[in-house]
Amino acid sequence: MSHSMCVRDDMTTTLFTLQHSQEVLRAVRILVENDISGAPVVDESGKLVGILTERDCMRIDLEAGYYEDYGGRVENYRRKNVISIDPDMSILELTKCIDAPYRRYPVVKNDRLIGLISRRDVMHVLDELW
Repeated sequence: MSHSMCVRDDMTTTLFTLQHSQEVLRAVRILVENDISGAPVVDESGKLVGILTERDCMRIDLEAGYYEDYGGRVENYRRKNVISIDPDMSILELTKCIDAPYRRYPVVKNDRLIGLISRRDVMHVLDELW
């Protein structure tokens, strides 16, 4: 068994991030153009302050149609309560979060976003172990 069992070794470090003060329509365009279903939201210092997902974007469209007001800032639509993961957490420990409704988890160290790990990443690790 040569594969590491640590989140740090299997997380993605090339990230698309959104700024909390960014226009939400620009953020939606970034998600669509890059074919991603969500992205971490950071403040000016790089601190994780939320996540914006496809579901949030659909809510934006629904509210915009109802109120006839398109736009606003990402901070008004992001999910604020995000489960973040320590880079030194074991993959097996992470599998205990399987019942959580999230597909990806931000990896944070010293309040700074350093990566993402997805359910699919975990599946690849487990597949290598089996």
